[in-house]
Amino acid sequence: MFTRKLAAAAFLGVAALGLSGCAMGLPTQVSRYQAMPAPAGQSFFVVPADGRPAGLEFSRYAGYVSQAMAAQGYAAASSPQTATMLVRVAYGVDQGTTEYRADPFYRNRGFYSPYYGGFYGSWGRPLYRSRYYGGYSPFYYGWDDPFYSPFDSGIDSYTVYKSRLDVNIVRRADNAPLFEGKAQARSSNDNLQTLVPNLVEAMFTGFPGRNGETVRITVPPRKRA
Repeated sequence: MFTRKLAAAAFLGVAALGLSGCAMGLPTQVSRYQAMPAPAGQSFFVVPADGRPAGLEFSRYAGYVSQAMAAQGYAAASSPQTATMLVRVAYGVDQGTTEYRADPFYRNRGFYSPYYGGFYGSWGRPLYRSRYYGGYSPFYYGWDDPFYSPFDSGIDSYTVYKSRLDVNIVRRADNAPLFEGKAQARSSNDNLQTLVPNLVEAMFTGFPGRNGETVRITVPPRKRA
């Protein structure tokens, strides 16, 4: 019993690494379309993509984008009117989605089917032990059983958050598009203060990239100060 629980815990821990978003780095999908000019003679200013005035939160994240642009050799302008390029930035994270994962090490008494991680009744439906019925219930845990317990079913639930960063760069003089980038990631937390810096770093890794490419970039975990 102890060995099974230990193995199950190890499995769930390894499976969660890809969603950690912090300790193990943030796996990110980055799509980029670009016709960027060489840095020489080019300046930029970062503005909100929706045209609203920049608040304190946006200014914080705009600072990360400005640092990344400067690292590419582009000069920061003092105002939008004096810049040759406008960098329009938008970011966000959703409300999260609950997902379920079966523990492959889970076993229970009864008839075990190799075609499903559970038990089957005479109708070919999975049967799980239910305290409500005092035996086996012909209902899926988490759907019809009002006394659902993940400790009984061997099913683990967790929340996944989807975050994104959009960076669009245009020539200020005529609004001609120069760069369109989108970075998306899944993580186990919705903290923008952690997610946005990682998304910015992924967006500008290999910047500006090949026109029309989509790549997967995992940003190494940041060291704590």
